Amino acid sequence: MIEHELILLGLLKESPKHGYEIKKKIKEILFFFAGLELKSIYYPLSVMENKGLVVKHIDRQGRRPKRFIYALTPKGRARFQELLTKSFLDFKRPQFRLDSSLYFLNNLPARTVKRRLRARMLILKKITRTLKLQACSFKANGATPLNKILEHNLRMLEAESKFLSGLIKTII
Repeated sequence: MIEHELILLGLLKESPKHGYEIKKKIKEILFFFAGLELKSIYYPLSVMENKGLVVKHIDRQGRRPKRFIYALTPKGRARFQELLTKSFLDFKRPQFRLDSSLYFLNNLPARTVKRRLRARMLILKKITRTLKLQACSFKANGATPLNKILEHNLRMLEAESKFLSGLIKTII
């Protein structure tokens, strides 16, 4: 919940938003980088509203249905700053689905393991290409924070590819 709270508060710090705007921003940008998926943003927004971090007001334009606009309170701004500064020092061991498979590597024939690892490397190369294209696009638009996230992701992919390449060489 802390990461969700950080992201929701951060998006609202940019400007007040209605629920659909928040969901769209998460889906289009942040999910790609943060792996964040919220089935519903309204529950966390309601919890934050009860804590006094956000306020909502009703907006109606013309004949359109009413919608709720969420905005940060001073308490919400302070909470965002607190979460943001803490997040730089919050370490969780990264979890890679591959790790479980590596533990049981000896249960498959070497040929199968090599073939699967090479297939994984191909997927990593495709993802890397996509991220590099995305990086070029963001650089053209001057999206600095996203460029830093992309660089971090690219280096993580590079490290995994290097590891897999070395691992394949050791499998007999």
